[in-house]
Amino acid sequence: MRNPLMKRLPREFKNEIGKYIVLFLFMTGMIAIVSGFLVAGESMETAYRESFEKYNIEDGNFELAVKADRELIQKIEQEDVILYENFYIEEPVKEYNATIRIFKNRDEINQVCLMEGELPVSENEIAIDRMHAANNALSVGDTITIAGKSLKITGFIALSDYSALYQNPSDLMFDAIQFGVAIVPEQTFNSFGETHLHYCYAWKFDTAPADDTEAKQKAEDLLKSLSTLAPVTNFIPQYSNQAIHFAGDDIGKDTVMITMFLYIVVIIIAFTFAITTANTIAKESSVIGTLRASGYTRGEIMRHYLASPILITLLSALTGNILGYTLLKDFAASMYYNSYSLPTYNTIWNMDAFIKTTIIPVVLVLLINISLLYMKLQLSPLKFIRHDLSRRQKKKAVRLNSKIGILKRFRIRVIFQNMPNYITIFVGIFLANFIMLFGLGLKPVVENYQDAITDNLICAYQYVLKAPVETDEPSAEKYAVKTLKTPEGSLKSEEATIYGLNPESTYLNLNLSEDSIYISSAYAEKHDIHIGDSITLEEEYSDGKYSFQVSGIHDYPSAIAVFMSQDAFNETFEHEDGYYNGYFSKNELTDVNDAYIATVITEDDMTKTSRQLMHSMGNLMHIFTIFGILMFMLLLYLLSKIIIEKNAQSISMTKILGYTNNEISGLYILSTTLVVIASLLLTLPVCNSIMKYVFITMFREYPGWMPYYVSYTVFIEMFILGILAYAGIAFAQMKRIRHVPLTMALKNAE
Repeated sequence: MRNPLMKRLPREFKNEIGKYIVLFLFMTGMIAIVSGFLVAGESMETAYRESFEKYNIEDGNFELAVKADRELIQKIEQEDVILYENFYIEEPVKEYNATIRIFKNRDEINQVCLMEGELPVSENEIAIDRMHAANNALSVGDTITIAGKSLKITGFIALSDYSALYQNPSDLMFDAIQFGVAIVPEQTFNSFGETHLHYCYAWKFDTAPADDTEAKQKAEDLLKSLSTLAPVTNFIPQYSNQAIHFAGDDIGKDTVMITMFLYIVVIIIAFTFAITTANTIAKESSVIGTLRASGYTRGEIMRHYLASPILITLLSALTGNILGYTLLKDFAASMYYNSYSLPTYNTIWNMDAFIKTTIIPVVLVLLINISLLYMKLQLSPLKFIRHDLSRRQKKKAVRLNSKIGILKRFRIRVIFQNMPNYITIFVGIFLANFIMLFGLGLKPVVENYQDAITDNLICAYQYVLKAPVETDEPSAEKYAVKTLKTPEGSLKSEEATIYGLNPESTYLNLNLSEDSIYISSAYAEKHDIHIGDSITLEEEYSDGKYSFQVSGIHDYPSAIAVFMSQDAFNETFEHEDGYYNGYFSKNELTDVNDAYIATVITEDDMTKTSRQLMHSMGNLMHIFTIFGILMFMLLLYLLSKIIIEKNAQSISMTKILGYTNNEISGLYILSTTLVVIASLLLTLPVCNSIMKYVFITMFREYPGWMPYYVSYTVFIEMFILGILAYAGIAFAQMKRIRHVPLTMALKNAE
């Protein structure tokens, strides 16, 4: 026989249509976003993993100071590797102020994925990275000038070893705006000459390593052998190559993070369902008692009250998945393509995404609501009929001082009586603020980092030379520079730049003595180093180690750096007196041949991290901000609605006693307002502390350092957004109070 209770469901949905529509839309939107990201992310992650074999990605690469002859290549290949020439040229593109790294067209190692157009075949043709082209508004058919040559763009590509456009392995962040990669035919490549030619060789192991541990050991053995055979200027095993692995690692982290984010939101909504169900049980307790006394089992009543939340969750999950697999999938894919130079992918419909976005949310809602209903329905039918839903003996009310005004005492009583709802409001505001802080806080962190770099820039032009060469530029100042590595430990090993400075430098006023060692503030903050501590640094391509005692910390957030006098530098690293290999300069060195210049560092180079972060994460920041506000409004609307409904009888009684609607709103709405304001003020510093920890933990994994900083104006903005969002909710609840009938006071009277 069909359960007659099911006939009540349509009426319940009709009476609570506003609540169910809000919950449905919120859950649908959340599940749509998550399913879209999961489908796009897992499809791209699969395409990324398959690209290693499909495009024959290298096991690593190294760069030599001079081109290897056949005899040297044969000696190197005796170390269980096969070598491939992967020479490249770096040239500026003056049309849009960027640097292009140009390779020959590849057909053996690190093969090319053609995204649009055609591969270049003629001498005046070039194919460039798709994302770099999009960031600089380039189209197929455009012409760009490189080293005086006009080259026609025939197509857009993705290079399998540059899924993230890192110019240098030590960079904190890739830069797809002012750095790009490209391929040209061999005759075009040869026409550039050898001035900016880099002798880079890719290798593949004859026997593929079983895991990263074996790959690391093999790479270290190769480096030891290689360093005895030729002067190595760069060495990057595949497992540590950010340009290859960063995109894949980040996509994997994104899917885990957004899945956990979904579960947190579902749990909050499940508790909201549970609280609304508890409120319904309180309103219908006499009906439940009568049904129980008439022979209805607890299971039948439990299934009835579970029907609404489970049905809404199922409908939300199904609708959200349909939207996610269609519209949101393309949106998520576009965000990944906006950040990374990934190859083309095919959408993979997998059961894992369905389980995460449908089965698990339904199970979470089911378990949380069953737990609450089980506890509530343990009461006897008589207790339900009497509206006595307490499981314990009622405690005496908290005694309030009679000196407190009657209205203030009334508001305090409202808060005490609705404490479970207010606790949920507090937790919900905390989560909403945390989400909003992520959306609003990243921009000031990045802007502060960019301002700090600009304010503490050593000079306008910082040159690193291949060999010492004189200049007539009056602002030029000689210095020595070398790169070492921090030791592997709790943090990954990374590059540290060692500067040998003129003690009377006009660019860095550190008052360096023979024994003074200063480190950058970035180094000190990231590695928790203080004045007086000792640091150890290692040679990158040999077993050499150097220990220094820190004499001071220089405010230099741009890089992990060590500063010492030029004489101490030359003595430590066994150079002749007066050795230098770089210039600090206010102006460009026009009288130094490009063949002697290894690197030029300008303000654009130093700010690439902030530039790329703002570009790639801009849309995501807006999503988090909007979602945080919506979550805030949803919880406040539902829970404040429950508080009004729970106190409807008391509100009706106060109307009978002559209180106006505005006065009653002052009692109930103002109580909730005080809780909301207190929750906003209390959760903001907590969110800031947790976000600081999360941010620092996250960025300690990357090379370089970005300090955490969020201006107080962000918290003011969050507080104002919260108050404005609540103002709309409060207005809606004031209307609800006006519609509470006087007859409500006569109901359930004992």
